Amino acid sequence: MAGSYELGSNGKGQFSFVLKAGNGEVILRSEQYDTKTSAENGIKSVQTNCGTDARYERKDASDGRCYFNLKAANHQVIGTSQMYKAAAGRDAGIESVKTNGTTATVKVV
Repeated sequence: MAGSYELGSNGKGQFSFVLKAGNGEVILRSEQYDTKTSAENGIKSVQTNCGTDARYERKDASDGRCYFNLKAANHQVIGTSQMYKAAAGRDAGIESVKTNGTTATVKVV
């Protein structure tokens, strides 16, 4: 099963999206956007940038866990991963975003 995006809003009227792998696991979360159109543009940016390894910023948290940010060509963060216990998990998460990020499936929740 292919991945998909879920686009939603919070009680304050802000919009965000998540990218889910084919197994339903969230692999990337966006920031909060003021408009639905801005969030949709964020999804388009993930679709455009997810295949380029240089767009992934590999990070280590202060507690030793690992995560990554996906950045656009202008170096702005598009989305952030979950926390992983080890670098190998983080690297697998990046590969999952590369595989699932090009999906055109967007579900409004």
